[in-house]
Amino acid sequence: MEAWVSKNRFQTGLVTLQVRHTSASLLIQENADPDVRRDLESFFSRLIPDGDPLFAHTAEGEDDMPAHVRAALTAVNLSIPVVQGRLALGTWQGLYLWEHRRAPHQRLVTVHGIGE
Repeated sequence: MEAWVSKNRFQTGLVTLQVRHTSASLLIQENADPDVRRDLESFFSRLIPDGDPLFAHTAEGEDDMPAHVRAALTAVNLSIPVVQGRLALGTWQGLYLWEHRRAPHQRLVTVHGIGE
């Protein structure tokens, strides 16, 4: 995202991101310690386990509906201020495209910027 902001010469404004899928999400989260990502994955796997018999929607496998629920509990879009040509993120923050399916999928993210 920093490269996109720089390429488009944004100095101040707002960047909005939207993942165009129902089984992935976007997060701003701790980006220094990889244990944070693993802990989030573990928590959501315990909260919404793959293969839970509660779910009838299994058209694409046992991780299908759990992935939709995980996406519903997180975010599919983010807005991030741009200040002095940089994303206004905290020291330890990073952007994540969080895949909620077991197998990797190709994901599209739409980016829209307002500013100067």
